[in-house]
Amino acid sequence: MSKIKRKLPYLFRIAEIESSRGGHTGMEVGSLRERIMVALLIYKFGKENVITNIPITFPEADVILKGHDNPISIKTKSGKGLGGVKIVWTVDWQKVEEFVKDYTPTCDLIFIQVVWNNTGVFSYVPLKVQREIFNSYGVQRYFRLLMG
Repeated sequence: MSKIKRKLPYLFRIAEIESSRGGHTGMEVGSLRERIMVALLIYKFGKENVITNIPITFPEADVILKGHDNPISIKTKSGKGLGGVKIVWTVDWQKVEEFVKDYTPTCDLIFIQVVWNNTGVFSYVPLKVQREIFNSYGVQRYFRLLMG
């Protein structure tokens, strides 16, 4: 835990620098952060226990840990507030609506929120908990869709 607290902000800052152009952080920062998290999982659990070659049938999954019940989705964001987490990578609003209509949680979730010069968030949300909330709230309250 102390190693994550110490190293993760540094690694995420490098990801932001690498994905910045003209003073703005590009969308690819999320992919870089995902790779950093996968590398930390490999460091912790060993390469032989971390599967990164995910079948296309797991569209949400970013990594699978051997011996773990569910695939894992990794989501990251910068700044305060919880807005701005992408549920699907597309600019086609119709595709977003289709995704939301057919959505049900399928993965455990690692959520990391980076708040520079303040306390961020590192959360693990099991699939069971997501499904309980999803079933309780319904799809319309589970997501807050904002057109960009």
